[in-house]
This record gives sequence, structure tokens and C-alpha cells, in this order.
Amino acid sequence: MSNSTRGSGPRKSDGNGYRQRKEDPRRSRKGAPKNGNRNPAPARNKPRPQRKAASKPRKKQANGNGGLLRPLINWGGTVVLWGVLLLGIILGYFALTLPDISGIGVIEKRPSMVLQTADGTRYSTYGDLYGDMLPIDKIPDNIKHAVLATEDSHFYEHFGVNPVSLLRAAWRNYQAGRVVEGGSTITQQLAKNLFLTPERTLGRKVRELLLAFYLEAEYSKDEILALYLNRMYFGSGTYGIDAASRKYFSKPATGLNTAEAAMLAGLLKAPTYYAPTRNLERAQERASVVLMRMEDEKYLTEPEVKAIRAHPAVLVNASRDFRNVRYFSDWVVSEVNAYIGRTDKDLIVTTTLDPAMQGAAEAALEKQFRENAKKRDVGQGALVAMSPDGAVRAMVGGRSYAESVYNRATVARRQPGSAFKTVVYLAAFEDGLSPDNIFNDGPVDIDGWKPQNYSKTYHGDISLREAFAESINTVAVKVTENIGRDKVANMANRLGLSGHFPLNPSISLGTDEVSLLEMTAADAVIANGGRAVLPYGVLKIQEKGGDVLYTRQSSGLGRIVSAEAVNKMQDVMSATIKWGTGKAANPGFAAAGKTGTTQDYRDAWFIGFTPDLVAGVWFGNDNGSPTKLVTGGSLPAHAWHDFITHSDKAEAVAFTPAQDENSSESLWQKIVRAFSGKGKETNGSDSGQGGNAGSPSGGGKKKDSYDYMDNARPRP
Repeated sequence: MSNSTRGSGPRKSDGNGYRQRKEDPRRSRKGAPKNGNRNPAPARNKPRPQRKAASKPRKKQANGNGGLLRPLINWGGTVVLWGVLLLGIILGYFALTLPDISGIGVIEKRPSMVLQTADGTRYSTYGDLYGDMLPIDKIPDNIKHAVLATEDSHFYEHFGVNPVSLLRAAWRNYQAGRVVEGGSTITQQLAKNLFLTPERTLGRKVRELLLAFYLEAEYSKDEILALYLNRMYFGSGTYGIDAASRKYFSKPATGLNTAEAAMLAGLLKAPTYYAPTRNLERAQERASVVLMRMEDEKYLTEPEVKAIRAHPAVLVNASRDFRNVRYFSDWVVSEVNAYIGRTDKDLIVTTTLDPAMQGAAEAALEKQFRENAKKRDVGQGALVAMSPDGAVRAMVGGRSYAESVYNRATVARRQPGSAFKTVVYLAAFEDGLSPDNIFNDGPVDIDGWKPQNYSKTYHGDISLREAFAESINTVAVKVTENIGRDKVANMANRLGLSGHFPLNPSISLGTDEVSLLEMTAADAVIANGGRAVLPYGVLKIQEKGGDVLYTRQSSGLGRIVSAEAVNKMQDVMSATIKWGTGKAANPGFAAAGKTGTTQDYRDAWFIGFTPDLVAGVWFGNDNGSPTKLVTGGSLPAHAWHDFITHSDKAEAVAFTPAQDENSSESLWQKIVRAFSGKGKETNGSDSGQGGNAGSPSGGGKKKDSYDYMDNARPRP
């Protein structure tokens, strides 16, 4: 079979005589129909049109206009849509994590405690203090105008957020490089203070905005303003304008004048910093700024502002005259907790504080600091005053409570030095010795311990009266060794001194630490005739509603020292003030006391009393460093004198001799003794105050003389 007969038919040729090549469908042009037929479609005889050269530039021009704009629009729209979606997710998250605001009308607070004097004058508060919740129509216009002018002048115009204020605040903060202005509205401030923490984060700000929108939707503007004024913090533990008004001005908010309203409105910016109890002048300056804003907002005229600024608001409460009463207040709070335990009730505590005495105590200490602190290297001091029964009338625990809350009157323990000789001599008189007994002021050597007098000299034979008044160390040691150290330690415990008193030879010189409050209470035992003293500051504790939880009763401890020993102590302690080491403290009327100075002049004391008041003073340094020759007869005695002369109203001519209630002397014997002018004699000396304190010799006639090693001395 020939080649021409192979295949399905003869080959076709084109018009030029050339045979047409059968196209491989695999080599077909892109876009050729793919119908599954292996034979290609008949070729088109029509030639393919060529592109026009002029059409190319027009296509490029079209791509340059629409090609840039359309992608920008497409991408921009995509970004916006995703941004809206992301913003919705973020807002949804913060909305779901908002705090529960269903209890907006419920106040969650710490229990409050108000301290007041016996006449009802309030001077300290603790916890969260709220006053009456006032509706908007009961709130005076002056406080509303002051707050609106200062905090949010467009309050009634915005929807909870003021964009203009936010942008202005952001720009000023940017210029200053720190936060100098806030743009929050009253609604935002209310939301933040009621429901959020004070942290400065973006999340807190977003929640604040959402809560502001919610409050604006749920409450009227007047309701929001009333909530704000009743719930915001105004410093010194007070929340709401009524509590602040009662705290600072001793009146309800309904009685505020414009000057007082401006001061309260000024506190909202920084309540602790501008609190008038902290710095009255600063609070008054801030109030002036508020008044000028009220003028700008047309709430006041220029003449009205000038008149108000000429007579600024002042504190009208007990704390206006003193700044360190907080030492006493803190001590009283600890007493309250001891009496009734922990409670969630709001309490009103009536205390023993005397505001006039408190002011006198602070002034007396500050005078000595002002005149002597630098040149005498003394940095701290304390004073406590009480009635002879232990009722604390004044307390200053340091130079400045704002700088140090450490109470040097109640907590600090120091060596009393010679002030402890009061305990030594009281034990000796209880044991039978008398002010007229003679001891020898001479060298002492107890197992190598050789105490010396402050003057480094000796006086020879000397009465106990003179030895006490002149604070002779050697005689105090000899007296202790004579009666026994155990009796001195026992007397210290009986008087309420809580320290441990080892039976060392130095016990007589006050080497064991005590607190100022304890030492003052020990002297109160002598002042009241020998009855035990437990210092106290609380008279009554009651709930805010009126239920009484505690009322002060008598301690009931009774007599712990004989009247005879008390009278002898009043004798020698009066001599100390009249002509002894404490003469700088002499007030010019009946008084008794004792100086004390420790080694290297580290601590200086003066503790004394009048018939109606007992006071103790201490000066020194917290780190125990020496002062420059500060003795008990210098700064402490001068401060004691200034305090007593400004505080003691009795100014009795003389002490009334103490008498034992269970005396075996019959009524007839008492009458005969009274009319005959003869007193009971004990151990050859006058047991009463009498005139013996007026001279060292006590009458000039020497009585029995003892040495500290003489254990065979006669007993009364």
C-alpha cells in the first residue's frame, strides 16, 4: 500500500500549492476553543487587526487617574470598616467590664469616729465621715455656683463630656510637659470617684467616658449635681458638703456663706493639699481663685468679690488653735478599741481634752524650740497634762504631727534620770524616813560602781529635803541601799511604771526606761493624796444614733500610798520648785516637782503638779544624741512654767494635807488637834507640807542621821 493512501483522506493544500500542516491541538493558541475535538477549527482567512498606535497613551492616562484613586478609596474604606469593627470590639469589651452601678445610692464607707470635748466641741475625725444627704433644692445656691464656676461651667450644656475642655486641657498639658489641667466634667468626676480607681490609664479613661454617658442618660442634670456634692471628698476624712461644713465650720451646709462655700469648692481640686486644717492660708488663696471664677461666670459682681476676699472664711472648730492634737486623738482611738473592740458602727467619743490647755501646751513647747532648738541641739519634745485622777487634759507627742506621728509622750521610752528619785524617796518615806532625816553626801563605792553628783562635789551631812531638792545622787543611792532596792522596784510597779526594774545599784538614778505618760501618772498619785492612777482620755462612747456603749466609771483602785508618805513627798517636791533645781518652774503659787537629766544630757525632764493639775515635760533627740547642756531645770522647767501659768486656774495657796480614810484617830482627837494647832508627829518630823520646804534645813535642828550601810538604824 502506497504512502498516498494512508490516513483518512488526501492532504489539503493552500492556494499557493503548499500542503497545509495539521495543527497539534496542544500547540493551539491561548484562548482557542477547547471542545475536545482533536481537529482544529477552520482557519479564518480574515487577517488579525493591528492595534492602533494612538490608543496606547490614552490607556496609560486612564490608569494614571482611576488607578490611583480607586485603590485609595478601596483601601481607605477597608481601613475605616476594620477600624469601626475594632472600635466596636474595644468598646464592647470595656462596656462588659464596667463596674456594677446599680447601687449608686448605697454608700460603702469605713466606720467613722468623731472625737469631741465634754461640751460637744468636735476636734478630730477618723474613717469616712458623711453628713446629711441633701436634695438639690436644699443645697445653697452659693455652693452650687462656686462648684459649677470652678469645676464645670458648661455642665448644663454638654452630654457628659466636653470635647472643647478635653482638647484645651490636652494642649496645656502638652505645653507644660506634665498634667497641669484636667478636662473632666462633673459627670466624669462623679463616675471616676464613685466607681473607678484613681489610676491614670487609658482603660480607666474609656470606662469613665462610658459611665458618664450612662449617668447622663439615666439621671437628670440636677440629680447628677446633687450626687456630686453629696459624695465627693472634701479632705480630712469628710465626704459631701454637709460633712465638710460641719467639720470645718461647725455648721450644716444649709448655713454656709459665700466665703465658706468658695473655700469648700476650692478643696475639690486637691482636698488634702488645700484642706484648711492643714494650711489655712493656702485654703484661703484657693478660695480667692474660686471667687474670681464666680465673677467670670457672672455669679458675683466685682464689688461682691472684693468684699468677700477682704473677710475670708476661717476655721470654726476646736482644732483652729492647735495643730498637734492628733497625738492625743490617736491615743484615744487606741483606748476606744480597747474598751469596745472593733465595730462597724459610726461612733461619737466624748473625751477629757481641754482645748485651752492643749493650745497652751503646744505654745509652751514651741516657744522653747523657737528660742533654743538650734543653739542647744534639741530636736524633739513632749508634754502631757492630766488631772490628779488621771484624766488627760492635753498631750503633745512631738514638735510636728505632720512631720512625725510617733508619739513621744505615750510610746517612746527613755531613762528618767533624777526624775526617778520621786519613786526612791516615796518608797523611803513609806518605809518610815522623813524629810528631816540626815544622810551624808559623800563618796559611794558599791562593788566598784562609784556614782557622782552633777556638780562633782559633796555637801557632807544633808537633810533628805535638801538632798531631794538639789538632786544629790549619792544620797539617793544611800537611801536605796538603806531601805532595799526591792522596795524601790516595788514602789515603781505600784505607781504604774511598766518597765522591768532589775535590782541593780543604779536603780536609784533612773537608768531603767519609762514613758512620759507613766511618769506623769506616777506623780499624779502624790498629787491626789495617794490613790492609784490609770491615765484615761475617754469619758463616753456612743453610736451616731445615740446608743451609749461605754461610760467612764471610777477606776476603783483606791489608795496605794499612805497619806503620811504623800505629805512628806509634797514637802520635798515643793522645796525643789521653791529653791532647788526646779526653781525656773516656780509659777508663784503652790506647786511641786522634780527635774531629771540623763547621762551626756541626752534626756531632760521636769514633772510636777499643782493641787489641780499634773504635767510632765521631756526634751531630747529621737536618735538619742546628746544635747548641748539641756538639763531638767532649763528647757523642761521653763516650758512647764509657761504651760502651768497659762492653764492652771486654781492657783491654790497651799496643798491640803492628805489623810488616810481608815485613820484610827477618833473624831474628838481630830477636833482637839485642829484647835490646838498640833499635828501628828512621825519620826520627829512634820508630815505635812507646812513651811519646812521653805529652807534646806527644815527648821535647823538635825534629826536622826543614817548612812547607806547602816542596816541597824532605828525603825519607826
